[in-house]
This record gives sequence, structure tokens and C-alpha cells, in this order.
Amino acid sequence: MQTLETLLGRASDFIWGYPLVVLLFGTHIFLTLRLRFVQKHIGRAIRISLEKGAEGEGDISHFGALTTALAATIGTGNIVGVATAIVAGGPGAVLWMWLTGVFGIATKYSEALLSVKYRIVTPAGTMAGGPMYVLERGLGRRWLGLVFAAFTAVAAFGIGNMVQANSISTLVHDTVGISPWATGVVMTILTAVVILGGIKSISRTCEALVPFMAIFYVAGCLVMLVMHASTLPATIRLILSSAFTGQAALGGFAGAGMKEALRYGIARGLFSNESGLGSAPIVAAAAQTKSAVRQALVSSTGTFWDTVVVCLMTGLVIVNSGDWTQGLNGARLTKSVFADIPYVGPTVLTVGLLTFVYSTILGWSYYGEKAAEYLFGVKAVKPYRLLWVAAVMVGSVATLPAVWAFADIANGLMALPNLVSLLVLAPVVAAETDAYFKEPGSPGA
Repeated sequence: MQTLETLLGRASDFIWGYPLVVLLFGTHIFLTLRLRFVQKHIGRAIRISLEKGAEGEGDISHFGALTTALAATIGTGNIVGVATAIVAGGPGAVLWMWLTGVFGIATKYSEALLSVKYRIVTPAGTMAGGPMYVLERGLGRRWLGLVFAAFTAVAAFGIGNMVQANSISTLVHDTVGISPWATGVVMTILTAVVILGGIKSISRTCEALVPFMAIFYVAGCLVMLVMHASTLPATIRLILSSAFTGQAALGGFAGAGMKEALRYGIARGLFSNESGLGSAPIVAAAAQTKSAVRQALVSSTGTFWDTVVVCLMTGLVIVNSGDWTQGLNGARLTKSVFADIPYVGPTVLTVGLLTFVYSTILGWSYYGEKAAEYLFGVKAVKPYRLLWVAAVMVGSVATLPAVWAFADIANGLMALPNLVSLLVLAPVVAAETDAYFKEPGSPGA
């Protein structure tokens, strides 16, 4: 078992190393240029996303689709993952992480547009879409759709379920001493109540939970930055300068060059916002919309909120604290940083982690479910949901590094067929975009 874990760990490190980082970030830049900086419409996209009314066929509102995608995207990576990137790559990693969000908006927009364009109505009357349908109906490559769906169904249990459940049970045990078994039972029940009701139940929960958790966390970070405002200008200068020159050794910190800042910042940003992995477009396809471009604009705001805002807030708080120079890493670093401010800091961290992690379990359950439906038909949905609920309990009480490493590999491999569709169908995305913004009354007309 130890040998297997080592091999899977090495494979995971390779998959999430330079090849995938270059491919993903390269796609972000290519689509940004191909779509003539679609990011310029982000203000309009945010306004549209806040409108909750239905405007076409679909299962949930576009706001519900956005919050469900954000639920799956915003997780421990936005807090603990940012800390890991700063320790490995220095404070300059924050800038490169932020840039993955800026450029990743174009990729999230493109994959959502294609998923809505090529979605179908199932025999049960519900919407189904995502990269697997884009690969089948847009490229005529059903086998690639099957590959993507298989990776998604497997990856969901790791990154979207057991890893998250284990994070919650560990946090609660370390904070208040409650047994992981007790936490697991409560989490299992809370998950079952929501996901057994399907996407409408998940969407309603996420519509209420996601705005609260995001606003609460960002507000808490802003409070901490205001309390240490005197050092904030120097912190920003340090982030900008070390992004291109690296950071010399300081305290317990070994020092990182520009190469490390670039690698770890981009890798963590890509992993956090999931642009290009193909996960979020699955729920975008369920949105009530008449226009693929309109829903794509809404979906693109997910990357903006996840990385451009939430990851940036975390990065600023951590670098501004100075604790990253003390030899701490990951969860220990975040606990140290947020504990600097009594009451406010620890509360922000605890509530942030609990809500981020629980919402990820809900969002990813839908991704995995739709992948299973594509592979095995509608009959697979209920068994998958029951298996998902059981996995929450298992993840809460068991440490399964081999399973998690395999899930990380599958998560990375999801990107490959999805990126094929994005690059090949980029002309389709561009044509749809141009047609939309040339219409009378459109934001670009």
C-alpha cells in the first residue's frame, strides 16, 4: 500500500506539474486573445448574474447555476491552498494566482457557452450538458465524452467529497474536540437532505449559502487588512516585486525565485478556480436561458469571485501578517495568521472553512451525478446519490491517501479532453460571441 501511495503521489505531482499548468494557462491566454478580451464585459456579467428570474428552458435559474458552481469551486484551496502556494513560491505567487483568475475568465466563459449550446433534454425532461456532450455533439467524438465522464465520476468522490468531509471532521475535532464520527453523522445527514432532492434542492441551498459564506469571509479579511493597514502598501509592493524577482530568504523561509512564484501561483490558481477542467459547465447547462452567451457571461463571474476576489483576499491577509516567514505551512499557517486577531480572525477562518467545504460537497455531487448519468443512463442517478452520501461518512472518519491521490490524478486528466474541445471549437465560441454583441440592445452593440 505504501508503494502504491508513493506511485500515485508521484503521478499526481506530474499531472499537476508543468505540462498541465502550461496547457491550461496557455489556453486561458489563447482564448482571451481569440475572444478579444471578453473579460471587459465582467461588469455586465455580474449585473446579469444577480437577476434571479427565468428567461428560457432549464432546470434552475442562472443565479442558481452560478452559486452551485461557486459552491463546488470555492473550497479549502481558497484558504489553505493559497497559504501553501505562498510558502512554496513566495509572496509573488499571489500575483500569478490572481492573473490565472483574470485570464481564466475567458476559458470559463468558453466552456460554459459550449455546454449550453450542445446541451440536451433527457427523457426525464431535465437538462444535461457539459464537456461530455460538447465532445460528442460538437466534435463528434463520443469516446472522448466517455473518457471525460469517467474521470469526472471518479474525481468527484475525492476532491469533491471525501477530502472535503475529512477536512471538516478534522477541523471540528481540532477546534472543539468533537469526534470525527459525530461530525460524520451530522455531515452525512445534512448532505442527504439536500442532494437526494436533486439539482433544484442543491441550487436552493447554494443560493442561500454561497452569498453568505463569500461575503462573510471577504468582509472578515477586509477587517483584518484594515486593522493592519499601515503595512498593506509594503505588502502590495512585496507581492509585485517578488513576482518577477523572487523573494530572498527571510526568517524560517528558505526563499523562492521567480520560477517558483510563477509555478506555484499559477498551479494553485488553476486548481482553485477550475477554469478549463470542465466541471462548472456541467451545472451551467442546467440554467434557464435562451442564450448560450448570456449564461456564459454569468458563469465567467465564478472565476472572478473565486480567484480575483477570494484568493486575493486570502493572499493579502497571509503576506501582510508576516507569518509565512516563520516556517509554517498549509493549515498551520492559516491558523497562525487568523489567530493574530482575537475573536474576528479565528471565527472568520472556522466559519469560512466549514461553509466552503460543505458547499463543495453539494456542488460536486451534481457534477459526479451527471457524469454517471452520461455513462450509465438515468438509472444510475439514485444509486450514485446514495453512494455519495455514504462516502461523506467514510471520508469523515478515514484517511485514504491512495484514494485521494487517484482522485487528484483523475481531476487533472478531466482537463485534457475538455481543452481539446475548447481549442478546436474556439471559432464556434467566437462566432456566437460576435453575433450576440452585434445584436441591437446588447451590451456590446
